[in-house]
Amino acid sequence: MQTLNVSLVQGSTHWHDAPANREYYGSLVRRVAGQSDLVVLPETFLSGFSNDTRASADTMDGEGIAWMRALAVEVGAVVTGSLAIRDGDTVYNRLIWARPDGTFSQYDKRHLFRMAGEHTRYGGGSQRLIVELKGWRILPQVCYDLRFPVWLRNRRLESATGGMDYDLSLFVANWPAPRRQPWRTLLRARAIENLAYVIGVNRVGVDGNELPYAGDSAVIDPVGEPLVELGSQEQVVTVAIDPAPLLAHRARFPAWMDADDFTLASI
Repeated sequence: MQTLNVSLVQGSTHWHDAPANREYYGSLVRRVAGQSDLVVLPETFLSGFSNDTRASADTMDGEGIAWMRALAVEVGAVVTGSLAIRDGDTVYNRLIWARPDGTFSQYDKRHLFRMAGEHTRYGGGSQRLIVELKGWRILPQVCYDLRFPVWLRNRRLESATGGMDYDLSLFVANWPAPRRQPWRTLLRARAIENLAYVIGVNRVGVDGNELPYAGDSAVIDPVGEPLVELGSQEQVVTVAIDPAPLLAHRARFPAWMDADDFTLASI
C-alpha cells in the first residue's frame, strides 16, 4: 500500500442540467490534475437527487459515462461519483469508477431512500464492489448505504493486503442539511467499527426541491478522527492518506477477531 492522494470535490449541483454540471464539475476536477490519485464527486452529480430524472436518465453508452472516462484520462486519476443510468427497463443510481486507463467499474446503490420514494422508481443493487488502487482495497458506496452496517461490515481476508476485505470505504452523497448530524456521526462509526478509513463527499447549495445541503465532506481515520472536514461551501481539497497508521491500528487493536460471524444473503 502506498500513500493515496484523494481529492474531495464538494460542489453545488445544477438541477436537471447535465451539460451545465459537466462543465461545472469538469472545471473543479481539473484543478487537481496531476496532484491526485482519486477524485470523488457527489451522488447524482449530473442531475441532483431527483426522481424526475428517470425519463432523462443516461445510458451506459451515453454522454455521462463517456465524459467521466475522458476526464479520468485527462487528469490522470480515478474519477468516481454516481449517475442516474437506464439499463434495460430499469433505472439505477449507479456509481461509476472511471480509471485513467479508460476502463471503469460500476456499483448500483443497494439501499434506496424510501422517504423520497427512490425505492419505487429505481432498481437496487445486490453486489458490493471492491476496487484496488495503489495497493488499497476500496469499497465505494452511495449515500443511504451509510446507514446499514451489516452491508458494510469489513471482514478478515487473509489474501488481502492488510488482512481485511477493504481498507477504505467511500460514500458519495446528496445528504440534506437537516440530517447533517447523522451523516457526520455515521461516517465516524463506520470507520471505527470496520478498522478502515472512510471518505464522505456530499454536495452543497439548495436543490430544485428547496432542500439545503451543508456539505460536511470529510476523511475519517480508523479511530474516528477527521483528517479533514469541509464546510458548507464549494470546496476542492486533496488529502494524502497514509496506510501506516491503519496497519498499525489493526495490529494493536484487532477487534475483527471478536466479530460475530454471519452470512449476508443476496436480495
